[in-house]
Amino acid sequence: MQTLTNLPASAGMSLKPEYFDSVHTNLDANLWFEVHAENYLIQGGPRLEQLQEISSHFPISIHGVGASLGGPDPISQEHLSRLVSLLNLIPAAVFSEHIAWSGTQSNYLGNLMPTPITKDSIDSTAKNIMQLQNALQRPILIENPANYLSFKSDMPESEFMMSLVDITGCGILLDINNLFISANNTGIDPHSYIQGLNSDAIGEIHIAGHSTDPNEQGLLIDSHDSDVSKGVWELLEALLSHTGPKPVLIERDGNLPTFEALLAERNQAQHLINSIKKIV
Repeated sequence: MQTLTNLPASAGMSLKPEYFDSVHTNLDANLWFEVHAENYLIQGGPRLEQLQEISSHFPISIHGVGASLGGPDPISQEHLSRLVSLLNLIPAAVFSEHIAWSGTQSNYLGNLMPTPITKDSIDSTAKNIMQLQNALQRPILIENPANYLSFKSDMPESEFMMSLVDITGCGILLDINNLFISANNTGIDPHSYIQGLNSDAIGEIHIAGHSTDPNEQGLLIDSHDSDVSKGVWELLEALLSHTGPKPVLIERDGNLPTFEALLAERNQAQHLINSIKKIV
């Protein structure tokens, strides 16, 4: 399998503009950052300039949310062109994107809709992955979704993901928070899911906080607006015990804490990776 990521097997954290001024203070040499591509698909400006400067000192993972890999249509050529321009400016260590459906016929849905887990959708999703990889001239990582309902499927989701890996040569961004949410909401076994993945295909791991739906008792929402839960930490430890050390991102998108508080949570992930290294 070709190299999927140039990230170190260490812990990283989401990089928001609110944190730019704090980036160069008292940081671990193994730290890396991740940004959402769609926040930087712009022509110049101070935000992009600051990201360029940070990328000269720290590895950067670029995470897309708008390609609609799992949708019925090919990826928008305009969107592809803007992604290519961004990656020409930022030396990204890895690029990742959701397996989701977020638009059709040039209309953006504003959400990550579920991709059917069927044999037919393997073909269309694989074509979109190849389209994106060919444009970027690199393998990408594909992220597992957070599921809120059980849908009829032709196969387990882990098998669907591995089929896409085998066909396209892409890798997997395994979002442990999404897996934990899916297990709670739909009853899948997260440990069987992990066992169904080729460890070598996992190029990055996400962990994040979630919330409970205010209207549907017991339903978990992938909100990224709180600290990582105990259950997600435990599932991360189980995963790393299976795979060995991997790049792990603390993902935070709402209710932003101070940079120091998020860094402390990141350091908790680094401590776990270090303990796995000793075992391995």
